[in-house]
Amino acid sequence: MRIGLDARYASDHFPGIGRSIVGLVQAMAELEHGHTLVLLIDPRAGTGRYDLAALTRLPRVEVAHLAASPFGAAQHVTVPALARRLQLDLLHSPYFVKPYLGLPCPSVVTVYDLIGWRFPRTLSWRGRLFYRAAMALTMRTAATIITISESARADLARIYRLPAERLAVTPLAAGRRFKPQPAEAVAAAKAHYSLPERYVLYLGSNKPHKNLERLVRAWERVLVEGAAEGATLVIAGHQDRKHPEVRRFVAARKLGASVRFLPNVNDADLPALYSGATVFAFPSYYEGFGLPPLEAMACGTPVLCAHASSLPEVVGQAALMVDPFNVAALAEGLARLLRDPALRRELSARGQHRAREFSWRRTAIGTLRVYERVMD
Repeated sequence: MRIGLDARYASDHFPGIGRSIVGLVQAMAELEHGHTLVLLIDPRAGTGRYDLAALTRLPRVEVAHLAASPFGAAQHVTVPALARRLQLDLLHSPYFVKPYLGLPCPSVVTVYDLIGWRFPRTLSWRGRLFYRAAMALTMRTAATIITISESARADLARIYRLPAERLAVTPLAAGRRFKPQPAEAVAAAKAHYSLPERYVLYLGSNKPHKNLERLVRAWERVLVEGAAEGATLVIAGHQDRKHPEVRRFVAARKLGASVRFLPNVNDADLPALYSGATVFAFPSYYEGFGLPPLEAMACGTPVLCAHASSLPEVVGQAALMVDPFNVAALAEGLARLLRDPALRRELSARGQHRAREFSWRRTAIGTLRVYERVMD
Protein backbone atom coordinates (compact mmCIF):
# COMPACT_ATOMS: atom_id res chain seq x y z
CA MET A 1 0.00 0.00 0.00
CA ARG A 2 1.21 3.51 -0.87
CA ILE A 3 0.18 5.88 1.92
CA GLY A 4 0.37 9.63 1.46
CA LEU A 5 0.97 11.71 4.60
CA ASP A 6 0.55 15.47 4.25
CA ALA A 7 3.63 16.75 6.09
CA ARG A 8 3.07 20.39 5.13
CA TYR A 9 1.68 20.92 8.62
CA ALA A 10 5.03 20.07 10.24
CA SER A 11 5.85 23.76 10.60
CA ASP A 12 6.59 26.33 13.28
CA HIS A 13 2.98 27.51 13.06
CA PHE A 14 1.75 24.05 14.14
CA PRO A 15 4.35 22.92 16.73
CA GLY A 16 2.14 20.21 18.25
CA ILE A 17 1.03 18.79 14.91
CA GLY A 18 4.60 18.93 13.64
CA ARG A 19 5.83 16.94 16.63
CA SER A 20 3.13 14.31 16.10
CA ILE A 21 4.00 13.97 12.39
CA VAL A 22 7.69 13.49 13.16
CA GLY A 23 7.01 10.99 15.95
CA LEU A 24 4.60 8.99 13.79
CA VAL A 25 6.90 8.80 10.76
CA GLN A 26 9.94 7.80 12.81
CA ALA A 27 8.00 5.04 14.58
CA MET A 28 6.45 3.74 11.36
CA ALA A 29 9.89 3.47 9.79
CA GLU A 30 10.91 1.06 12.56
CA LEU A 31 7.98 -1.30 11.90
CA GLU A 32 8.01 -4.11 9.36
CA HIS A 33 4.71 -3.41 7.60
CA GLY A 34 5.49 -3.67 3.89
CA HIS A 35 3.87 -0.33 3.00
CA THR A 36 5.45 2.84 1.55
CA LEU A 37 4.92 6.17 3.28
CA VAL A 38 4.96 9.13 0.87
CA LEU A 39 5.48 12.49 2.59
CA LEU A 40 3.97 15.54 0.89
CA ILE A 41 6.32 18.44 1.59
CA ASP A 42 6.22 22.05 0.42
CA PRO A 43 9.76 22.82 -0.83
CA ARG A 44 9.15 26.56 -0.34
CA ALA A 45 8.62 26.21 3.39
CA GLY A 46 12.33 26.34 4.26
CA THR A 47 13.92 24.93 7.39
CA GLY A 48 11.88 25.20 10.55
CA ARG A 49 12.15 23.47 13.89
CA TYR A 50 11.54 20.05 12.30
CA ASP A 51 14.15 18.28 10.17
CA LEU A 52 11.90 16.86 7.47
CA ALA A 53 14.91 16.03 5.32
CA ALA A 54 15.98 13.49 7.95
CA LEU A 55 12.58 11.79 7.69
CA THR A 56 13.00 11.25 3.96
CA ARG A 57 16.11 9.14 4.62
CA LEU A 58 14.17 6.63 6.71
CA PRO A 59 13.36 3.18 5.28
CA ARG A 60 10.10 2.83 3.30
CA VAL A 61 9.71 6.63 3.17
CA GLU A 62 9.49 8.65 -0.05
CA VAL A 63 9.07 12.38 -0.53
CA ALA A 64 6.88 14.27 -2.99
CA HIS A 65 7.16 18.03 -3.38
CA LEU A 66 3.92 20.00 -3.34
CA ALA A 67 4.31 23.76 -3.83
CA ALA A 68 0.87 24.68 -2.51
CA SER A 69 -0.33 26.07 0.79
CA PRO A 70 -2.56 23.70 2.78
CA PHE A 71 -4.91 26.69 3.19
CA GLY A 72 -4.97 27.76 -0.46
CA ALA A 73 -7.73 26.99 -2.94
CA ALA A 74 -5.17 25.55 -5.38
CA GLN A 75 -4.57 22.50 -3.21
CA HIS A 76 -8.05 21.20 -3.98
CA VAL A 77 -6.77 20.60 -7.52
CA THR A 78 -3.05 19.97 -7.02
CA VAL A 79 -3.32 17.40 -4.21
CA PRO A 80 -5.77 15.08 -6.04
CA ALA A 81 -3.63 15.37 -9.19
CA LEU A 82 -0.48 14.54 -7.23
CA ALA A 83 -2.22 11.61 -5.52
CA ARG A 84 -3.09 10.18 -8.93
CA ARG A 85 0.46 10.64 -10.24
CA LEU A 86 1.92 9.01 -7.11
CA GLN A 87 -0.65 6.20 -7.29
CA LEU A 88 -1.57 6.63 -3.65
CA ASP A 89 -3.88 4.06 -2.11
CA LEU A 90 -4.74 6.32 0.83
CA LEU A 91 -4.11 9.92 1.95
CA HIS A 92 -3.68 10.85 5.62
CA SER A 93 -4.30 14.52 6.40
CA PRO A 94 -3.05 15.44 9.90
CA TYR A 95 -5.36 18.46 10.01
CA PHE A 96 -9.01 19.01 9.15
CA VAL A 97 -8.21 21.38 6.27
CA LYS A 98 -7.78 19.04 3.31
CA PRO A 99 -8.96 18.44 -0.28
CA TYR A 100 -12.63 17.54 -0.05
CA LEU A 101 -13.36 16.52 -3.63
CA GLY A 102 -11.58 14.72 -6.43
CA LEU A 103 -9.23 12.50 -4.43
CA PRO A 104 -8.60 9.21 -6.23
CA CYS A 105 -8.23 7.34 -2.93
CA PRO A 106 -9.83 7.20 0.53
CA SER A 107 -8.72 9.77 3.08
CA VAL A 108 -8.01 9.51 6.79
CA VAL A 109 -7.99 12.72 8.83
CA THR A 110 -6.60 13.44 12.28
CA VAL A 111 -8.75 15.80 14.34
CA TYR A 112 -6.93 16.76 17.53
CA ASP A 113 -9.69 18.59 19.34
CA LEU A 114 -12.96 20.46 18.92
CA ILE A 115 -12.04 23.77 20.47
CA GLY A 116 -13.88 25.63 17.71
CA TRP A 117 -17.09 24.03 18.98
CA ARG A 118 -16.36 23.91 22.69
CA PHE A 119 -14.96 27.45 22.93
CA PRO A 120 -16.07 29.32 19.80
CA ARG A 121 -15.15 32.73 21.22
CA THR A 122 -11.49 31.80 20.84
CA LEU A 123 -12.05 32.34 17.07
CA SER A 124 -13.13 35.40 15.12
CA TRP A 125 -16.55 35.24 13.47
CA ARG A 126 -14.84 34.52 10.15
CA GLY A 127 -12.75 31.86 11.84
CA ARG A 128 -15.86 30.23 13.29
CA LEU A 129 -17.59 30.12 9.89
CA PHE A 130 -14.50 28.63 8.23
CA TYR A 131 -13.94 26.13 11.03
CA ARG A 132 -17.47 24.79 11.00
CA ALA A 133 -17.69 24.58 7.21
CA ALA A 134 -14.30 22.85 6.88
CA MET A 135 -15.04 20.43 9.72
CA ALA A 136 -18.42 19.53 8.25
CA LEU A 137 -16.78 18.75 4.89
CA THR A 138 -14.11 16.68 6.64
CA MET A 139 -16.71 14.63 8.48
CA ARG A 140 -18.54 13.94 5.21
CA THR A 141 -15.52 13.02 3.08
CA ALA A 142 -13.07 11.18 5.38
CA ALA A 143 -13.29 7.40 5.57
CA THR A 144 -12.07 7.44 9.18
CA ILE A 145 -11.38 10.16 11.72
CA ILE A 146 -8.37 9.58 13.97
CA THR A 147 -8.28 11.47 17.24
CA ILE A 148 -5.87 11.39 20.15
CA SER A 149 -7.89 10.83 23.33
CA GLU A 150 -11.14 9.35 24.53
CA SER A 151 -12.21 12.84 25.54
CA ALA A 152 -11.81 14.12 21.97
CA ARG A 153 -13.50 10.98 20.59
CA ALA A 154 -16.51 11.60 22.81
CA ASP A 155 -16.73 15.20 21.59
CA LEU A 156 -16.61 14.08 17.94
CA ALA A 157 -19.22 11.38 18.45
CA ARG A 158 -21.57 13.76 20.25
CA ILE A 159 -21.26 16.82 18.00
CA TYR A 160 -21.14 15.06 14.62
CA ARG A 161 -23.08 11.89 15.55
CA LEU A 162 -20.34 9.72 14.08
CA PRO A 163 -20.67 5.94 14.39
CA ALA A 164 -17.97 4.12 16.35
CA GLU A 165 -16.53 2.44 13.23
CA ARG A 166 -15.59 5.83 11.75
CA LEU A 167 -13.61 6.90 14.82
CA ALA A 168 -10.23 5.69 16.07
CA VAL A 169 -8.14 6.82 19.05
CA THR A 170 -4.33 6.77 18.77
CA PRO A 171 -2.79 8.60 21.77
CA LEU A 172 0.40 10.57 21.34
CA ALA A 173 3.66 9.95 23.21
CA ALA A 174 6.81 11.65 24.42
CA GLY A 175 9.78 11.04 22.13
CA ARG A 176 12.74 9.01 23.35
CA ARG A 177 14.85 12.11 23.81
CA PHE A 178 12.52 13.27 26.57
CA LYS A 179 14.20 11.85 29.66
CA PRO A 180 16.00 13.33 32.69
CA GLN A 181 18.99 15.24 31.39
CA PRO A 182 22.48 15.29 32.92
CA ALA A 183 23.38 18.21 35.15
CA GLU A 184 25.73 19.72 32.58
CA ALA A 185 22.99 19.83 29.90
CA VAL A 186 20.58 21.49 32.34
CA ALA A 187 23.25 24.01 33.37
CA ALA A 188 23.98 24.82 29.74
CA ALA A 189 20.28 25.43 28.99
CA LYS A 190 19.91 27.66 32.05
CA ALA A 191 22.97 29.66 31.02
CA HIS A 192 21.80 29.94 27.41
CA TYR A 193 18.37 31.27 28.37
CA SER A 194 19.58 33.18 31.48
CA LEU A 195 17.31 31.19 33.78
CA PRO A 196 17.56 31.13 37.58
CA GLU A 197 18.27 28.01 39.60
CA ARG A 198 14.56 27.53 40.36
CA TYR A 199 11.81 28.16 37.82
CA VAL A 200 8.25 27.08 37.11
CA LEU A 201 7.90 26.23 33.43
CA TYR A 202 4.92 26.46 31.10
CA LEU A 203 5.38 25.29 27.51
CA GLY A 204 2.75 25.77 24.82
CA SER A 205 1.05 28.47 22.81
CA ASN A 206 -0.46 31.65 24.21
CA LYS A 207 -3.97 31.02 22.86
CA PRO A 208 -6.83 31.91 25.22
CA HIS A 209 -7.76 28.33 26.17
CA LYS A 210 -4.24 27.83 27.50
CA ASN A 211 -5.43 29.87 30.48
CA LEU A 212 -2.21 31.81 30.96
CA GLU A 213 -3.73 34.89 32.52
CA ARG A 214 -5.07 32.79 35.40
CA LEU A 215 -1.65 31.15 35.71
CA VAL A 216 -0.01 34.57 36.04
CA ARG A 217 -2.66 35.68 38.54
CA ALA A 218 -1.94 32.54 40.55
CA TRP A 219 1.79 33.22 40.34
CA GLU A 220 1.21 36.73 41.67
CA ARG A 221 -0.49 35.18 44.72
CA VAL A 222 2.43 32.79 45.20
CA LEU A 223 4.82 35.76 45.19
CA VAL A 224 2.72 37.70 47.71
CA GLU A 225 2.57 34.66 50.01
CA GLY A 226 6.35 34.26 49.83
CA ALA A 227 6.20 30.71 48.47
CA ALA A 228 8.19 31.37 45.29
CA GLU A 229 11.54 31.39 47.17
CA GLY A 230 13.39 33.12 44.36
CA ALA A 231 11.76 31.15 41.54
CA THR A 232 10.67 32.64 38.23
CA LEU A 233 7.65 31.76 36.11
CA VAL A 234 8.86 30.94 32.58
CA ILE A 235 6.28 31.02 29.78
CA ALA A 236 7.84 29.28 26.79
CA GLY A 237 6.56 28.21 23.40
CA HIS A 238 4.89 29.58 20.30
CA GLN A 239 3.69 33.16 20.77
CA ASP A 240 0.79 34.15 18.54
CA ARG A 241 0.81 37.91 17.99
CA LYS A 242 -2.97 37.90 17.84
CA HIS A 243 -3.02 37.19 21.59
CA PRO A 244 -0.89 39.78 23.42
CA GLU A 245 -3.17 39.81 26.47
CA VAL A 246 -0.85 37.93 28.82
CA ARG A 247 2.16 40.11 28.06
CA ARG A 248 0.02 43.19 28.63
CA PHE A 249 -1.23 41.79 31.92
CA VAL A 250 2.32 41.05 33.12
CA ALA A 251 3.38 44.60 32.20
CA ALA A 252 0.32 46.16 33.84
CA ARG A 253 0.92 44.25 37.08
CA LYS A 254 4.67 45.05 36.97
CA LEU A 255 5.60 41.36 37.13
CA GLY A 256 8.38 41.49 34.55
CA ALA A 257 11.05 40.66 37.13
CA SER A 258 9.40 37.35 38.07
CA VAL A 259 7.75 36.30 34.79
CA ARG A 260 9.90 35.49 31.75
CA PHE A 261 8.73 34.90 28.18
CA LEU A 262 10.74 32.52 25.98
CA PRO A 263 9.06 32.47 22.56
CA ASN A 264 9.88 29.72 20.07
CA VAL A 265 12.46 27.85 22.11
CA ASN A 266 14.81 25.66 20.08
CA ASP A 267 13.22 22.20 19.92
CA ALA A 268 16.54 20.54 20.76
CA ASP A 269 16.66 22.42 24.08
CA LEU A 270 13.29 21.18 25.36
CA PRO A 271 14.48 18.08 27.29
CA ALA A 272 16.99 20.17 29.27
CA LEU A 273 14.47 22.97 29.77
CA TYR A 274 11.92 20.50 31.17
CA SER A 275 14.53 18.71 33.29
CA GLY A 276 15.77 21.93 34.87
CA ALA A 277 12.32 23.12 35.95
CA THR A 278 11.35 22.83 39.59
CA VAL A 279 7.70 22.46 38.52
CA PHE A 280 5.94 22.20 35.17
CA ALA A 281 2.58 24.04 35.12
CA PHE A 282 -0.06 23.39 32.48
CA PRO A 283 -3.35 25.16 33.30
CA SER A 284 -5.03 24.71 29.89
CA TYR A 285 -8.74 24.06 30.28
CA TYR A 286 -9.13 22.25 26.95
CA GLU A 287 -6.73 19.86 25.23
CA GLY A 288 -7.19 17.13 22.67
CA PHE A 289 -4.34 15.31 24.41
CA GLY A 290 -1.82 17.54 26.16
CA LEU A 291 1.65 16.47 25.06
CA PRO A 292 3.77 18.94 27.13
CA PRO A 293 2.76 17.47 30.53
CA LEU A 294 3.67 13.99 29.27
CA GLU A 295 7.05 15.22 28.00
CA ALA A 296 7.70 16.96 31.31
CA MET A 297 6.86 13.78 33.24
CA ALA A 298 9.18 11.78 30.97
CA CYS A 299 11.94 14.21 31.94
CA GLY A 300 11.27 13.64 35.64
CA THR A 301 9.69 17.03 36.29
CA PRO A 302 6.76 17.20 38.76
CA VAL A 303 3.62 18.41 36.99
CA LEU A 304 0.75 20.64 38.02
CA CYS A 305 -2.06 20.54 35.45
CA ALA A 306 -5.72 21.29 34.96
CA HIS A 307 -8.30 18.69 35.88
CA ALA A 308 -10.07 19.18 32.54
CA SER A 309 -10.82 17.55 29.17
CA SER A 310 -8.23 14.92 28.21
CA LEU A 311 -5.53 15.78 30.76
CA PRO A 312 -6.61 13.25 33.42
CA GLU A 313 -6.31 10.53 30.73
CA VAL A 314 -2.73 11.60 30.06
CA VAL A 315 -1.33 12.17 33.54
CA GLY A 316 -3.33 9.56 35.46
CA GLN A 317 -2.32 9.69 39.14
CA ALA A 318 1.12 11.09 38.33
CA ALA A 319 0.40 14.83 38.54
CA LEU A 320 -1.19 17.32 40.89
CA MET A 321 -4.47 18.32 39.22
CA VAL A 322 -6.45 21.46 40.05
CA ASP A 323 -9.51 23.36 38.85
CA PRO A 324 -8.19 25.52 35.98
CA PHE A 325 -10.84 28.21 36.56
CA ASN A 326 -9.94 28.66 40.22
CA VAL A 327 -6.98 31.02 40.63
CA ALA A 328 -6.70 30.25 44.33
CA ALA A 329 -6.48 26.51 43.60
CA LEU A 330 -3.78 27.10 40.99
CA ALA A 331 -1.82 29.23 43.45
CA GLU A 332 -2.21 26.68 46.24
CA GLY A 333 -0.98 23.88 43.95
CA LEU A 334 2.06 25.86 42.84
CA ALA A 335 2.95 26.84 46.41
CA ARG A 336 2.52 23.28 47.66
CA LEU A 337 4.88 21.87 45.04
CA LEU A 338 7.46 24.61 45.51
CA ARG A 339 7.52 24.05 49.27
CA ASP A 340 7.37 20.24 49.36
CA PRO A 341 10.45 18.48 47.93
CA ALA A 342 9.13 15.06 49.03
CA LEU A 343 5.97 15.57 46.95
CA ARG A 344 8.08 16.69 43.99
CA ARG A 345 10.20 13.53 44.24
CA GLU A 346 7.09 11.35 44.45
CA LEU A 347 5.48 12.98 41.40
CA SER A 348 8.77 12.80 39.51
CA ALA A 349 8.94 9.02 40.00
CA ARG A 350 5.25 8.51 39.20
CA GLY A 351 5.50 10.73 36.15
CA GLN A 352 8.39 8.84 34.59
CA HIS A 353 6.53 5.56 35.10
CA ARG A 354 3.35 7.02 33.60
CA ALA A 355 5.15 8.44 30.57
CA ARG A 356 6.55 5.00 29.72
CA GLU A 357 2.98 3.75 29.26
CA PHE A 358 2.78 5.81 26.04
CA SER A 359 5.00 5.19 23.01
CA TRP A 360 5.16 6.32 19.40
CA ARG A 361 5.53 2.66 18.42
CA ARG A 362 2.11 1.94 19.89
CA THR A 363 0.73 5.03 18.13
CA ALA A 364 2.21 3.90 14.81
CA ILE A 365 0.77 0.39 15.17
CA GLY A 366 -2.67 1.82 15.90
CA THR A 367 -2.44 4.18 12.92
CA LEU A 368 -1.39 1.39 10.58
CA ARG A 369 -4.38 -0.65 11.73
CA VAL A 370 -6.62 2.27 10.74
CA TYR A 371 -5.02 2.43 7.28
CA GLU A 372 -5.42 -1.30 6.75
CA ARG A 373 -8.98 -1.32 8.01
CA VAL A 374 -9.92 1.48 5.60
CA MET A 375 -8.39 -0.40 2.66
CA ASP A 376 -10.10 -3.64 3.68
